Amino acid sequence: MRTRLAVGAAVLVVLAQTSPASAAGPLKHTTNRWVGSAVAAQHLSAEADYKKVLTREFDSVTPENEMKWGTVEAVRGQYDWSGADAIVGYAKKTGKSIRGHTLVWHSQLPDWVDDLEAAELRGVVRQHIAVEAGRFRGKIRAWDVVNEAFNEDGTRRQTVFQDKLGDGYIADAFRWAHAADPKARLYINDYNVEGLNPKSDAVYDLVKSLKRQGVPIHGVGIQAHLSLMYGFPSGVRENIARFAALGVDVAITEADVRIPLPVTPEKLTAQADYFGQVWDACHAVKRCVEFTTWGFTDRHSWVPDVFPGEGAACLFDENLRPKPAYHRLHG
Repeated sequence: MRTRLAVGAAVLVVLAQTSPASAAGPLKHTTNRWVGSAVAAQHLSAEADYKKVLTREFDSVTPENEMKWGTVEAVRGQYDWSGADAIVGYAKKTGKSIRGHTLVWHSQLPDWVDDLEAAELRGVVRQHIAVEAGRFRGKIRAWDVVNEAFNEDGTRRQTVFQDKLGDGYIADAFRWAHAADPKARLYINDYNVEGLNPKSDAVYDLVKSLKRQGVPIHGVGIQAHLSLMYGFPSGVRENIARFAALGVDVAITEADVRIPLPVTPEKLTAQADYFGQVWDACHAVKRCVEFTTWGFTDRHSWVPDVFPGEGAACLFDENLRPKPAYHRLHG
């Protein structure tokens, strides 16, 4: 049995054998699609090396939490735009595009929203979208308007919005977002919809219905939070293609690949393959316009806190060294 020290040394050998990131050029120059990462304002301001790699490698950024309802309006009528404004300011200064995330989501939602009756809730959701999308009007390339609206079996997730406002809340949210920022591309976003399955079928049917109604929906966001503990999803390319055939864009919005710990060279190779398959599937379809990862360094990944025993999910390690997955995307 290999010792932890031996495994760690082997991983370092793999990383040492890969060329430095700068040798192949930054990721943003490898494709005609947006290549982005989620970003946290606190790390941008506090960590020069984090900021340097982000600026060098990506041409699009997604605020991790700074635009979520629970952050911008934790107390009704009291707004905190500091983090969102910092990221928007950074993007303007460095010439980066911005993906807004997210306007309507049942999670990271202020408690006071849950307590509203249906009629008041409808007005509050409309106001929230108008205020936030309106504040950044003309500065956001794409918005995740509605996030995670479905269960795994394709039924509607029972959220405060679904329960009190009914099926029509999604169409309303898109109409309100379009009114607030007519030039932004508007997406529905979800996880476990990478391949062909009941959940992606439900999103497909919804988008088809919304398009038929004339609702201003412009894209489908596929999160792509994957894990080596499970097989690679089947039919990813076909799934992206069928969404594109509806006349909407597709974006990979939150990609990462969790590794069961400890990390080994073999697991890093498998991770690279998972990232590469998603990358290739996106590039095979003209209307797949974006490949964004949910963070780019293991230093700040959300994975270990949410999935005990898994980690190392990003393209760069904790010391900002590119991993085999990074180089696979250059391949």
